[in-house]
Amino acid sequence: MEVLFENFRYSRDTKLSIVVVLVGVGVCTVSDVSVNAQGLVAAVIAVCGTALQQHYVNYLQRKYSLNSLKLLGHTAPAQAASLLILGPFVDFWLTRNRIDTFHYTSTVTFFIVLSCVISVGTNLSQFICIGRFTAVTFQVIGHMKTILVLTLGFLLFGKEGLNFHVAFGMILAIVGMIWYSSASSKPGGKERQGLASEKAQKSPQSELDDKV
Repeated sequence: MEVLFENFRYSRDTKLSIVVVLVGVGVCTVSDVSVNAQGLVAAVIAVCGTALQQHYVNYLQRKYSLNSLKLLGHTAPAQAASLLILGPFVDFWLTRNRIDTFHYTSTVTFFIVLSCVISVGTNLSQFICIGRFTAVTFQVIGHMKTILVLTLGFLLFGKEGLNFHVAFGMILAIVGMIWYSSASSKPGGKERQGLASEKAQKSPQSELDDKV
C-alpha cells in the first residue's frame, strides 16, 4: 500500500530483509495449520483492516499535521463504536455463542477492563511509531515483540515447545530485523519518490537559501 499509494521506494536489501523476518517469524510460530471458510474470511478481513488502519494512521498524521494523541482522540470513538456494534455479531458467527450468555465474574470483568486500558497504551504507541516512521517499520517492530514474547515465555514458563526449528526461526527473524534496520537507514533504502526527486532537483544555491 505504501508503494502503490504513497510512492515509497524500497531497496532490494530492504525487501529481502523483510522476507527474512517473515520467514523467521513463520518458522517459529506456525506449527499446525488448518483452514476453514470462516477462519479464512476472518483472517483476510483482519489483515486487510489492519493494513488499511495503519496506512491511514500515517497518512492522516501527515495530511492534517496531527500528533499521535490528537489523532487517537479523533479515531478511538469511531473504532470503539464499531467494535461494540459489530463485535457481538462476529463473535456469534465464529463461536456460535452469544456474549450475553457468558458468565461474567469479578475476575473476568477486571481483566476485560485491564485489557482495555492496556490497549489504549498499545494504540498510542502504534500511532507514535507509525507517525515517526512507517507502517512497514511498525510491522517489523511488532514481529520483534513476538520474538520477545516467545523468549520470555520459554524463560519464565519452561522450555516446552522449544525445539530446533523454533530456535532457528527466532534467530532468523532477529537477523532479518537487524538487516532491515541497516538496509532501511541507508540512502535509498526507504524513501518517498516525490521527496527523493525534490532533493535531487534542489540546486546548491537553494540549499544554501534554506539554511539561511
